[in-house]
Amino acid sequence: MKFEKWFLSAIFIFSAAPLSAQIDIETSDQAVAWLQEFVQIDTINPPGNEFRAVEFYARIFDAAGIEYETAESAPGRGNIWARLPGGNEPGLILLQHTDVVPADRQYWSFDPLAGNLSEGYIYGRGTRDMKGLGIAQLVAFLQLHASNRELNRDVVFLATADEEAGGAFGVGWLIDNHPEIFDGAGILLNEGGGGSRSDGEVVFGVEVTQKVPVWLRLTAVDEPGHGSSPRTTSSMTRVVRALNTLLENPFPPRIIPPVEDYFAGMSLAQGPAWADDYADIRQAIQNPAFIQRLHENRPGHHSLIRDTCSMTRMESSNKINVVAPEAWAELDCRILPDKPAQQFISELTELVEHTGVTVDVIMAFTPAISTTNSRLFTAIQNVTAELHPGSRVLPSVSTGFTDSHFTRDLGIISYGFNPLITDDGEHTGVHGNDERVPEAAFRRGVSDYDAVIRNVVYD
Repeated sequence: MKFEKWFLSAIFIFSAAPLSAQIDIETSDQAVAWLQEFVQIDTINPPGNEFRAVEFYARIFDAAGIEYETAESAPGRGNIWARLPGGNEPGLILLQHTDVVPADRQYWSFDPLAGNLSEGYIYGRGTRDMKGLGIAQLVAFLQLHASNRELNRDVVFLATADEEAGGAFGVGWLIDNHPEIFDGAGILLNEGGGGSRSDGEVVFGVEVTQKVPVWLRLTAVDEPGHGSSPRTTSSMTRVVRALNTLLENPFPPRIIPPVEDYFAGMSLAQGPAWADDYADIRQAIQNPAFIQRLHENRPGHHSLIRDTCSMTRMESSNKINVVAPEAWAELDCRILPDKPAQQFISELTELVEHTGVTVDVIMAFTPAISTTNSRLFTAIQNVTAELHPGSRVLPSVSTGFTDSHFTRDLGIISYGFNPLITDDGEHTGVHGNDERVPEAAFRRGVSDYDAVIRNVVYD
């Protein structure tokens, strides 16, 4: 389908569409075609090469007559943004990242960059994280432009580099070098939340905060020597003792208000084995048996009740019979957003001090929580209630991090939300193998997302 043909038809169809109207089939077909093409564009990070995504969006904006700007934070690390001017209400930013994580072909059933449409699924890396949502944002943005209706606020489309590696070449860099993008913005939509269906009940999670990433390196230096004559201590044994100390001393559980609200909301959809504990999660974590059961059966939910550290990397000697002078291990720690990262780092450093390791910070973000008292959150509630009768909306806490931590630091109310509904037990492949999205669910998600945006920007 030619973009120009779709665009001209959209002007007529949406110039007077009601706020809850669904997008037409031609627009839906175009969204699927765009996602297939977008997945086929290699933006695997590292190295990123997000300039390819910039070229993809620039071509579409050129055809639509939308002005845009681009910038490279480093060679090949492209970012693109466009603005639709509106009234004096705080501006809305539609934020996406265009990079994707690596994929090892030998563990996939298909080419990770296939973008194929087969047997009801769209296949490929990024279909869910987050090129699919990126296309939903594109469609909504183009619909606003095509409608010729007056907007009550500016709307900014922002596609950035490097989120999968921390955002230093994307949103972080843009805040420092192009702060005008964020001028006047008060609300923002990003990845981080989504819809789920279990036993026929649909729940939409809206991410309002996230565990704060604190990435640390533990380093030990000791006397080197021959592997045949081990000493009482070595660089490696010091690191191992430090790791074992962390393993045997998990951080105490605690409940912050957004987590309490999330568990209380989830309790309504739980069976008898979980419902009572979820309804009173503060009391439930007083029981070590519950914590153990939660950890074993629902590690994602367990991660919401305490600070955590995953031991992910380690290195010492490069020869089996040599005791190396230096060893190190790296920790992916995620802390609840109710205290500064430096406090957590100090507590961890004190815990492992007796082993003789040093603790260095690789990366640490600042905590922030977005209020649900906004027109955007209300629009999500109203639209999902109308389009999915009986569904519920819950503020949620993400165990992972997104670029929203940057924008929350700017004071922008930032939500992670994707109306795409995933059925309980459905394979998604996010950051794993065989990533894919059901075509029907994607089409519905694109249409629902458009309805939310229109409920925010039209009076």
